[in-house]
Amino acid sequence: MSLNLEQKQAVVSEIAAQLGKAQAVIVAEYRGLDVGKVTDLRSKARNSGLYLRVLKNTLARRAVKGTPFEKLSDQMSGPLMYGIAQDPVAGAKVLAAFAKDNELFVIKGGVMANALMSAKDVKTLATMPSREELLAKLLGTMQAPVVKFVRTLNEVPGKFVRTLAAVRDAQAKTQPAATA
Repeated sequence: MSLNLEQKQAVVSEIAAQLGKAQAVIVAEYRGLDVGKVTDLRSKARNSGLYLRVLKNTLARRAVKGTPFEKLSDQMSGPLMYGIAQDPVAGAKVLAAFAKDNELFVIKGGVMANALMSAKDVKTLATMPSREELLAKLLGTMQAPVVKFVRTLNEVPGKFVRTLAAVRDAQAKTQPAATA
């Protein structure tokens, strides 16, 4: 089905809008995949915030022109699916996991902030911890000194109370019990 000029311009502007919010674009060849598997991939992509689209390469080249993703133009050949991700790690994880389960889905490469990535680079990116995991680790690292300081401050009155209790117990053992 061929698109008229207005439809092509609409597609290019939609992709350009997605690229404006993106931090990474990953391209993969999908030749030979059945509709069920592609539908499954789309739902996984949607859940992780990955914008997935099959485009004509000429339209994709027009959309990336003048953006940080322009270096990807050299890799745009053949039937490609474009994954546009706001979180590069999450997008790479979804596509790499799908490629691992489906040999017909081949990651060709990607681009991230003016840095061209090979298929191996995308797979390496997929092994990195997610943004949430990194933030949790950072928060834990930042909280550790404060937690230790609070425990140390709490130990002083606690030790004082335990010492008083030990003195009381020692005095109770040395004094004879009062007879009634």
